[in-house]
Amino acid sequence: MKRSGARQEGESASQLISKRIAELGDWRGETLGRIRALIKEADPDILEEWKWMGTPSGRTTGSSAPAKTYKNVVEMTFSKGASLKDPSRLFNSSLDGNARRAIDIHEGEEIDAPALKALIRAAVALNVSGRKAAPPKRGGR
Repeated sequence: MKRSGARQEGESASQLISKRIAELGDWRGETLGRIRALIKEADPDILEEWKWMGTPSGRTTGSSAPAKTYKNVVEMTFSKGASLKDPSRLFNSSLDGNARRAIDIHEGEEIDAPALKALIRAAVALNVSGRKAAPPKRGGR
């Protein structure tokens, strides 16, 4: 299991993620826990990782989807998001990049569970295909 950053000897990535969710103890922990559950529902075989200075991540065939917590937002990043169709318009951050896209979730916002699971499944399919991220189309999403 790959990881970056410090971790307690013997603790798995899944244990560290559970610990991080509990440590947050506020809406960010609840949101991170909800995202985690939706990822597992969308891809039960996902491998949880602990990386980037304590960032929970899921990996499917070479690409990760880290979820980071900040003071006012929980951000879920898709490394090849620019190549994904987003009919529900979940992506609301990192829209100008060549490859990645992110979803910022603020306190009180509801997660569109069916749309997020569809986006996760599309990301998994893209990762499994081995294709590289397509360059973004001019003029927005």
